[in-house]
Amino acid sequence: MRFSLFFEMQISQPDRKKEAQLFHDCVAQAVLADQVGFDGIWAVEHHGLYEYAHSSAPETFLAFVAAKTKKISIGHGVSLLPGRYNHPIRVAERVATLDILSQGRVLWGTGKSGTAVETGAFEIAPTELESQWREALQMIPKMWTEDIFSWQGKHYNIPPTQIVPKPFQDPHPPIFAACSRPELAVGAGEMGLGVLNVAVYRDIELAKSIQNYRDAIARAKPVSTVTMNRYCCNPSSLVLKNDRKAAQYGLWGSQFFLRSMMNYYLTDKRPTGPLKVSREMPTDQQVEGFMKTRNTRDSQLSIVIGDPVCARESVQRFKDAGVDELILVMQTGVQPHELIMESIRTVAEEVIPHFK
Repeated sequence: MRFSLFFEMQISQPDRKKEAQLFHDCVAQAVLADQVGFDGIWAVEHHGLYEYAHSSAPETFLAFVAAKTKKISIGHGVSLLPGRYNHPIRVAERVATLDILSQGRVLWGTGKSGTAVETGAFEIAPTELESQWREALQMIPKMWTEDIFSWQGKHYNIPPTQIVPKPFQDPHPPIFAACSRPELAVGAGEMGLGVLNVAVYRDIELAKSIQNYRDAIARAKPVSTVTMNRYCCNPSSLVLKNDRKAAQYGLWGSQFFLRSMMNYYLTDKRPTGPLKVSREMPTDQQVEGFMKTRNTRDSQLSIVIGDPVCARESVQRFKDAGVDELILVMQTGVQPHELIMESIRTVAEEVIPHFK
């Protein structure tokens, strides 16, 4: 089992000073994770998703983190591949450069992000997202492995060009796909990709999704010469020695994360200004109900929240289902930086050693 951190760079009711501090806090969290033995970090790419995700230039953040760390994997979770977000050549160049400077620590996740805010801002037809993602995904590994690259496709016609530099990893960094639904994980498996999966399942459902993914990997026609057989989940997480405090703040953070996300996804609206979400701390009754239902037979497998004993029970459930990597969502819009740092240390000291 691998353990990583996930960065949306969330912030509730930001101003410029709070936003700037957020970036430095996220760097400090990543550096601490490297020091205490986490396996990786992953940073999203989103645009205009106010409060929910201020990580609009992950290539800059990840490069800054790479310069301050030694061992931890540096994950794009994900690069948006439709062309008006990023031209495939620019993605290939940036990822290869980061891989060189980090000495082969890059993991490259891919996605398309279909929020109305982003497709509207970049003038992308939602019906084109899938085909543009697939075409770029076929192109970029070839850019990394062919001395002279050329392409004629639906969206791109590129004359013979030498794409430089080439990545540090031979032939290239491992490739992943963002998957919000089980059928997308199967599709990723059939292309030989690792999976970055939203943690919203019950145990049996998750185990079935993972088995279907493994079956797809077995029949894969990889988009490159490398097959990446890794299933990752991103549960909301806060682990403290004080169980009630972890439950109170962890529930608060996970609720804000989910509620803010729903303002942008599964809707054709384009919200502006402060999000219409509750920012209140959960009531004592809500916290007590949450604590009673964690890790029960029918509880949803979407969190790692509580003291180390509770956290280990949750992680074991993910492991039993077949998950290879947990990408823990500790940084949320309402979560204090000091508690995130404490949680990182607690997971490193009292959870990770039980699964290594």
